[in-house]
Amino acid sequence: MSPRHFIRTFRATFGETPHRYLQRRRVERAMFLLRESSQSVTQVCMSVGFSSLGTFSRTFHAILGESPSAYRKRAVPSYVPSCFGMAYMRPVSSGDMSLLDKHGGDAGR
Repeated sequence: MSPRHFIRTFRATFGETPHRYLQRRRVERAMFLLRESSQSVTQVCMSVGFSSLGTFSRTFHAILGESPSAYRKRAVPSYVPSCFGMAYMRPVSSGDMSLLDKHGGDAGR
């Protein structure tokens, strides 16, 4: 399949080009990191795959209508109930080992 045919088919199927899809997914990941981490905007930019802060900021603004810094100030971190955090952090008991073996590894962790 030629690159041009792939792009046409992708756009017909998903409504956007592969490049735009990848940019949108990177911005979605950046939104999470801006909300949930203390990384600088530059660190977030590099973490999600952009090599230029200017391109990241322009793309972020084009998709969300605001800058990464403005989004961070406005965004509220997701609330995770303490019982979920405690369950995730608890040590694995020997009784859970068969569950770990059955589900291949860390049973969803």
